[in-house]
Parts: sequence; structure tokens; C-alpha cells
Amino acid sequence: MASITLNAAPRPMTGEERKVIFASSLGTVFEWYDFYLYGSLAAIIAKKFFAGLDPGSAFIFALLAFAAGFIVRPFGALLFGRLGDMIGRKYTFLVTILIMGLSTFIVGLLPSYAAIGVAAPVILIALRLLQGLALGGEYGGAATYVAEHAPHGKRGAYTSWIQTTATLGLFLSLLVILGVRTGLGEEAFNDWGWRVPFLVSIFLLGISVWIRLKLNESPAFARMKQDGKTSKAPLTESFGKWGNLKFVILALLGLVAGQAVVWYAGQFYALFFLTQTLKVDGVTANLLIGLSLLIGTPFFLVFGALSDKIGRKPVILAGCLLAALTYFPLFQALTQAGNPDLAKALANSPVTLVADPAECSFQFNPTGTAKFTSSCDIAKQMLAASSVNYTNVAGTGVAQIQVGSQVIPAFEGKGLPAAEFKDKEAALKKDIGAAIKAAGYPAKADPAKINKPLVTAILVLLVIYVTMVYGPIAAALVELFPTRIRYTSMSLPYHIGNGWFGGLLPTIAFALVAQNGNIYYGLWYPIIVAGATFVIGLFFLPETKDRDIYAHD
Repeated sequence: MASITLNAAPRPMTGEERKVIFASSLGTVFEWYDFYLYGSLAAIIAKKFFAGLDPGSAFIFALLAFAAGFIVRPFGALLFGRLGDMIGRKYTFLVTILIMGLSTFIVGLLPSYAAIGVAAPVILIALRLLQGLALGGEYGGAATYVAEHAPHGKRGAYTSWIQTTATLGLFLSLLVILGVRTGLGEEAFNDWGWRVPFLVSIFLLGISVWIRLKLNESPAFARMKQDGKTSKAPLTESFGKWGNLKFVILALLGLVAGQAVVWYAGQFYALFFLTQTLKVDGVTANLLIGLSLLIGTPFFLVFGALSDKIGRKPVILAGCLLAALTYFPLFQALTQAGNPDLAKALANSPVTLVADPAECSFQFNPTGTAKFTSSCDIAKQMLAASSVNYTNVAGTGVAQIQVGSQVIPAFEGKGLPAAEFKDKEAALKKDIGAAIKAAGYPAKADPAKINKPLVTAILVLLVIYVTMVYGPIAAALVELFPTRIRYTSMSLPYHIGNGWFGGLLPTIAFALVAQNGNIYYGLWYPIIVAGATFVIGLFFLPETKDRDIYAHD
């Protein structure tokens, strides 16, 4: 692995280095902007491109197309990582931004299902796959490029700018959507205005490509190429030799897996918990999340720079440990502050589900396409969606829900015609809603009772955990691998960790809540993964901040 150097002193940032950081970060912000647009507009896209299906199935397939972008990210890491290690960093992440930007622009022009039929969703999913592939190559390229330009003692500070880009890209996509929606009005936006944020990306693409074309190749890669030491088979060297493969595995389990679940819990799951569990209205929840991101984002730079002084491991692993130890009290406090009526009902009005355990499934449904039809599963889904804590009691026959003295029987859905299933589902939902309302469970959070300063403070703390684990991660990954196979080796664990470990968090968390009957039970997933990363990283991962990243081997 890389040799160690301790004698180089930190120096001020040069003009060229500022340009490198700005160009790399700006391009990556735009890539994340492109990627998040689709998720933010999934409901409208479902109506436009999956109109041949019923509304429920259309939304499911729209989400599937979004998920496709996450699923293929590791394959993009392999494809573009290999190119980056063979032909260079600069040209590879020029290609990734072109693919991402053009795919996004074409979505804005793509005719709807009504115009070209089934070709519309097929082309849309193909474009999503291209976006996922491009994003899989972009992060490794930008992080490697910036790190290889950074002077010794400043790599954490320099690469932490890249770490702000996912959050800033999300922020930018929400701002553009809100601006266009407000300017055009809801009707025009739903009709055609939703295309504008996609089309605007062509200008962002032009700026990014123009800036990146002016950059030089990274000095580490240029020196290695001059010495004739570039890898002829980066995939084989990265994953076919145990000496490097063990560090790929350690990077995944001892760094990225914990970082990913803390990142998703602090931003996406927090928003999901506010809107779906606490029933806070979407506008208020998004504003509170947006404010917390605005306050918390500078800490990416703080913890990146801190990692240059005390090391990558202490900062990242401390973030994982703090998250694992405090998620339960923090999310319980979030319930008290965001929906005190719900907190009171959870404490005072217990609910019991009496069901045959053999009829109850673990409702892991990452694609959204599985249909749960047993009376137990139907009841669990409805109780979880209603933010009700319930106790599971073994029984026989059709599942029954007990709310105080009231008993509500569920129904067996297997073999029922779709229309009859829908009617029975609606009737059961109505009965459960009336019963839990009578027991004090609110249908929505009362805006007047939301303690917004406290909610914001909790969300900011969750974002600070995100910045601790994510701020130094690029530097840590770059330093872990030799120059000749760095792009390939670091990209795969990063995208498996964030695309799969992190991307599946909301789905796994909901399945755990439905299984156990406690609205906080889903937190066990990020807590266990972050805890495992803390232990693995602490005992098996080397500290890397003083490594010479110019070493070829």
C-alpha cells in the first residue's frame, strides 16, 4: 500500500487549487441536482409516463425508476472507475457529467405516455439507468481529482467541499422546483411546467463542462502516467488481489456503511419521519429540513479540516457512535416537539393486534411492488401507516385490532377481486381511523402545537452527525488506496454503501416498524449498522491522514 510521509508542511491554497475545488464541486452539485429532480417530481412523472396503469401502480413504477438510479450506481463505479484509472481523472468525469446532464435534459423533452405509449416509460427508465451509471462514476472522479491536487495536511479540508455537494444539490433542486411551481401556478406546473427544472439543467451542464475543460489532469495521475505505471487491469488489481480487496471490504464495512445510514437517517429518514409518522404537513417539514441543512452544511468543512489535524477515523467513527447512542432519545424528542398529541396518545392509548404469527410477513418491499394479502399483514400496514404503537398477541383466525374496548376485525385479501379488495381496504382504514381518533391519535400534527425551534435544533444535530461522518470520507477513501487503482477501488465501496446500505434505509425501517409495532423500531437498522462500522473501523481500519497519495503501489 501507500508509503508514509510526515515531513510536508501545510501551505496556503493556490489559485489553481481553488479552481479545481470550485469546478469539481460545482459539477458534482449539478449532478446531484439532476439526480434529485426525479425523486422530487415522482408523483407528477407517474401520471405523465405511467398513465397506462392504475394510479397506485403508476406511482410504484415511478418509484421503481427512481430506485433504478440507485441500484446501478455500483456498476457505474466499476465502469468509470476503470476508465479513470486507465485514461485519467479529468476526461472520465467530463464524460460522467455529459451523460448525466444530457439524460436529465432529455427527460424534460420526453413525450408522455399519452403521446407515444409504452415507449415513454421504457425510455424514461433507460435515462434513469444512465443517470445512475454517471453518478456512480462522478463522485470517485471528483473526490480523487481534488485530493490529488491537495497539499499534504489539507486533503480533508479540500475534499470536504465535495461532501457538501449532495446536500447542496438537493437544496438547489427543491429551490428550483419551488420557484417554478410558484411562478407558473399549480395547474400549469402539473401540466407542463414540471419540465422546466429538467430543461434548465442544460445551462448548468454547459457551465460545468466549460469549467472542467479548462482543468489539467491531476498531478498524481500525470506523474504516474509519465513513469509508465498506470494499471492495465484496474478491476483485477482492485478486486482480484486480496492485498487490495481486504481494504475495499474494510472501506465498505468500517467506513462507508455507517456513514451511509447516518447520512440517510439525518436527512431523508428525518423528513420521512416528520411527514409520514408525525403527520407534519409537507411544506412545514421541508422548510424545517431545509433550515437545518442550511445551518448544518458548513460543518462538512469544519469536520473535513478537523480530520487533517486529528485523523479521519476519530471524526467519522465518533459520528457513527454518537448516532448509535442518541437516535432513540432524539427521535422520541422529535415526536414530543413535532406532534405532542401523538406522543400523548402513544403513552396513554395502547393498541393490540391479535393475529396468527404464521400469517404475518416481514414486510420488506424495496421495489414497492409486493402485495401483502393476509389479514395480519393488512392490519400491520395500516397501523404502521397511522403511526400507532401496538402490541403483538398470538391468536388464530382473522387478525383483530383492539383499540381500548373496541375490536376491529381485519380481512383476508388473498384471492379477492381487485375492486372488492379495494373496498374492504377502504372500509377497514375508515374503521381504524375512527377508532384511533376516538383514542386520541391525531390525523395530522396541529401546526399551532409544533415546537419549531426545538424541532429545528434536533434536526440540526442530526445533520451535524451527517457532517461528521461525511465530511472526511472522501479523503479517507482516497488515502486508503494506491494511485494506480484509486478511482476504481474507492468508488465501488462508496456506491454500494450509499446506494444500497443507505438507499434501502427507509424501506427497511418501515418494514421493522410494521413488524414490531413501534414507530421507533426502524431506528435499529441505522443504529446496528453505524455501531458495526464503529467497531470494525476502530479495530481493523488504519489511519490514513499522513499517507503519501502520490505512491503508485
